[in-house]
Amino acid sequence: MSLLRQTPATLRTGLGSRSLHTSRVLSIRVSAPRRDATVSANETGGFKYVAGGPVLKGTVNDANTFPEPSKTHGSYHWAFERTLSAALIPILGGAVVTSGTAHPILDAVLALSLVVHSHIGFDASITDYFHPRKWPVVGPIMTWLLRLATGGVVWGLYEFNTNDIGLTELVRRLWTA
Repeated sequence: MSLLRQTPATLRTGLGSRSLHTSRVLSIRVSAPRRDATVSANETGGFKYVAGGPVLKGTVNDANTFPEPSKTHGSYHWAFERTLSAALIPILGGAVVTSGTAHPILDAVLALSLVVHSHIGFDASITDYFHPRKWPVVGPIMTWLLRLATGGVVWGLYEFNTNDIGLTELVRRLWTA
């Protein structure tokens, strides 16, 4: 019977261990909570709680870094975007009423305004969906591809407006075709 019944010293082997025994007195004594094995409220698994928790560097738990203040971003940037969007309405109306061949400056202003407006919109999408912290390689590549595409479109529209019929005349011919 000594194989089934353990001594009181071996009964305190650790938390959650329940020894094999035959008497009811020992089973109540073993299942009672131990005072020396309880975990205090500010400890978890033997580690002290630190306000803010453990911070693992280089993971998604890192705080977001904020860019340095710049006049080209923030409220000035937002105001420029809204002003450009609002200015497209009279520019587009003026280009519809007049001919692009008669007023090449208005045609150039319309083309440049549309390109800058589109660039700002695509840049905001790339910034939102290809954040450098999550996409450290693809994000900058997408930004530079957008810049190259915008430069190519500006150059192409310049060539088209100066050496061909122009943007508004193209739209007029496509509309009546």
